[in-house]
Amino acid sequence: MRVLFLSNNTNSFKLFRWLAEQNIELFFSNSKLDEEYVRAINPNLIISFNYKYLIRKNILNLYPHKFINFHIAYLPFNRGANPNVWSFLDGTPKGVTIHLIDEGIDTGEIIFQEEVNIDTSKETLSSSYNILIESITDLFISKWEYIEDFGFQTKKQIGQGTLHYLKDFERIKHLLLPEGYDIVIDEFIRRYNNSKN
Repeated sequence: MRVLFLSNNTNSFKLFRWLAEQNIELFFSNSKLDEEYVRAINPNLIISFNYKYLIRKNILNLYPHKFINFHIAYLPFNRGANPNVWSFLDGTPKGVTIHLIDEGIDTGEIIFQEEVNIDTSKETLSSSYNILIESITDLFISKWEYIEDFGFQTKKQIGQGTLHYLKDFERIKHLLLPEGYDIVIDEFIRRYNNSKN
């Protein structure tokens, strides 16, 4: 099996190292994909885990249903940017989702997902993010035998869900100060709610 692993963040490296120990050919890219590069690798599976580039339709069409994405939200809630933050501010379910990539933003069919309980009175935005990264990594590893053989059933996302862009978070980022991402979640929610009054 040939796997192309796409990432721009070191928090995905635990999974990359785990995959490197499996009996597969593993390739890595943190650059924008082009057709020639993907064709040269000819992967059986393409994994996107904190990869900052949108994958164009012409590349998706090369390997239909072989591109999967890791999203630290319980889709269809909190598609797009900063899903962890918005799950708390919008009061939507918290969780992780592994899904097929299509032309939309986190709209592909769901492969596996699970809810994750986070104590907002104790956890910070930073620690909750790490919990979700660990959860989605563990979910993938636990389901690898099904993913490797494509022995899974996908399901369509149900409901409209929510979508946020980078610019949405930029408008409220000042509420993190002075703690930054080490702010306790309940305190961040309180500041957010007060800012709307």
